[in-house]
Amino acid sequence: MRRAVCPGSFDPITNGHLDIIARASRLYDEVYVAVMINQSKKGLFEIEERIELIRQVTADYGNVRVEAFHGLLVDFCKQRDIPAIVKGLRAVSDFDYELQMAQMNNGLSGVETLFVPTNPTYSFLSSSLVKEVAAWGGDVSHLVPPQVLEALTRRLKKD
Repeated sequence: MRRAVCPGSFDPITNGHLDIIARASRLYDEVYVAVMINQSKKGLFEIEERIELIRQVTADYGNVRVEAFHGLLVDFCKQRDIPAIVKGLRAVSDFDYELQMAQMNNGLSGVETLFVPTNPTYSFLSSSLVKEVAAWGGDVSHLVPPQVLEALTRRLKKD
């Protein structure tokens, strides 16, 4: 069984994230979406909410599993016998940081990182940007799946 992981905070998941996950799901038998738990950051959505949204928007793929993780990604990979990390790259600035992470992860555990160029439609997209635009009342309906847009709209009305 060929396994890979797509890690991130996914707060919230965007169409850019979904594009990378969908592409990975066509290349691997099983794709884990590892939702990072960062105790020092307060996200817009709780971890459980993020996991549920990701499960909803990836349900049609059939080979995607969604789990939270805390700690080193290579430990997550070792525990699940995952030899590959799939990361989307938007720009050269992403590459600098991601290359360092890929080399560290490989040095720690032998896990390989595969970089997938982001679809140009989403090359500017980030969860932070989506949250900021949505908070100011901007239209982000073309940037996130409908379930995420609904959850985002509800959440921002509460705050």
